[in-house]
Amino acid sequence: MLNRMIKRFVAISGLGFLLFTSSCGGGGEKVEPVLAGLPETPEINVDVFAPEYWEDEELVWSDEFDGNSLDTGKWLFETGAHGWGNNEWQDYVSDGSVEVSNGTLKIIARKTGAGQRVGDYTSARLNSMETFTYGRMEVRAKIPEHKGNGIWPAIWMLGSNIQSVGWPACGEIDMMEYVSFDPGKMHFSIHSTAHNHKDGTQVTSGPLPLDSIEEEFHAFGLLWTEKYLKFYIDDPANIKLTFLRPVNSSDENWPFSKPFYFLMNIAVGGDWGGLHGVDDGIFPATMEVDYVRVYQVK
Repeated sequence: MLNRMIKRFVAISGLGFLLFTSSCGGGGEKVEPVLAGLPETPEINVDVFAPEYWEDEELVWSDEFDGNSLDTGKWLFETGAHGWGNNEWQDYVSDGSVEVSNGTLKIIARKTGAGQRVGDYTSARLNSMETFTYGRMEVRAKIPEHKGNGIWPAIWMLGSNIQSVGWPACGEIDMMEYVSFDPGKMHFSIHSTAHNHKDGTQVTSGPLPLDSIEEEFHAFGLLWTEKYLKFYIDDPANIKLTFLRPVNSSDENWPFSKPFYFLMNIAVGGDWGGLHGVDDGIFPATMEVDYVRVYQVK
């Protein structure tokens, strides 16, 4: 459970960040979760420290990746090699980039060309056909074995109105991001018009130690209500980042009251993933996904 003692308050770029200690595990060293909210008023109409057990929840959608093929009624391949807004090097393809076997989905990044150029690598980017608003989202996955720099696996969500409003106005929820130049760590983040990495205003947990992320499966979870986003590792009580709905909320700072869909991918290189170069000896690199589950309150 969370230690209720608030350690400090720092105001940054109009955001209030409350840092407090946690007695929960999650692998690696002890870390401080982040509570983010706007400081215009001291009144917050939610007990952000209360445990959220979702006692009345029910499973409303899932993929357990049984069988020997991807369920194309649940997942859509998004393809192309245009950099994806981050100067990435991979060509997202549908052929040979995923495998379903032994109860898991494998997303596989490969080196298929000479290397060190856009299009010399293939990978997969999967989008869920279904969209969701609120609930407990949980994805259990194992990151590719660490063999060097250059890959950028992610499990995340985007607002389904992205085609009409674009990014970041659609909103982005990052349930797990990993860059292989910084092994044994992962990140939770949210992006919106008001808070995004292009402007340096994103809300993020920063690097969270998780020593076994490349060797063991972990559950990466999100508790999502009309009042907050809470991110956890392995157990809903192990909250690592909480983002409160701003008191004066708008589409610019809270686009999270609309339908979102899942994405899972491995990027190669890019502004962040390739920050320290791409080691061509790391391929093939495989992220395994045990399940994707969505629970909602009855």
